[in-house]
Amino acid sequence: MLKSLSTLQSASFKLVRYVSTASELAPRIKTFSIYRWNPDKPGEKPSMQNYQVDLNDCGPMVLDALIKIKNEQDSTLTFRRSCREGICGSCAMNIGGRNHLACIWEIDQDVSKPTKIYPLPHMYVIKDLIPDMNNFYAQYRFIEPYLKKKNVTEEDIGKKTYYQSVEDRAKLDGLYECILCACCSTSCPSYWWNGDKYLGPAVLLQAYRWLVDSRDDYTYERLSEFQNKWSLYRCHTIMNCTETCPKVSKLISLIPVIIKISNYMNRTGSIF
Repeated sequence: MLKSLSTLQSASFKLVRYVSTASELAPRIKTFSIYRWNPDKPGEKPSMQNYQVDLNDCGPMVLDALIKIKNEQDSTLTFRRSCREGICGSCAMNIGGRNHLACIWEIDQDVSKPTKIYPLPHMYVIKDLIPDMNNFYAQYRFIEPYLKKKNVTEEDIGKKTYYQSVEDRAKLDGLYECILCACCSTSCPSYWWNGDKYLGPAVLLQAYRWLVDSRDDYTYERLSEFQNKWSLYRCHTIMNCTETCPKVSKLISLIPVIIKISNYMNRTGSIF
């Protein structure tokens, strides 16, 4: 009797295990609708191309799906990627209508609707999902994002350490984490309309990072660069930037940055 019961339990376990395994292996086909444009084919307009991926055989992130598509279905699909850990900012793109890093944005598990993927909005496109970042980097270069000292001798260069208090160092928290992915700037309508003049959220955040660094001696000179109506004062508090930033959680709202920069300018008298 006991032997028969044991045999029955074993058979039942195998049956349940088989049903569970079969259920797990049932295909879950997800459609990815991806923006395609090839500059080598100037006669062809941009279009959306659909790819099907079995989510049971794919990593959890959108970048996993893109890599799988490129490796197994279409080697011509072009996109940037590097660290796969949300550190480098290379894989920034518009996923489902919002700017994200593809490497840390999870795939929508609803297989009944496609996931649409575009390059970062309102930027020139080099190919497929690759935006032209030249203007963005030129704006970053404009603010001189490095420590600047006065009265520095040749003996000091590369040798002298500039210390700061714990309190002053804490002021940089929530600022230095920015990875320049441009998710915030390319979600900003003010930047869409005036990207050639308005510096945008990411660059203004970086500008403020150097304004509050106690080791920097060029605060006044940095502020003087904002003596125009375009560089700084085109933030209309639309706040799209607060929804897209993948890194700066402490200072996710850029409005305090704008206000603090303005206050600096007022206190120094450096204002248009």
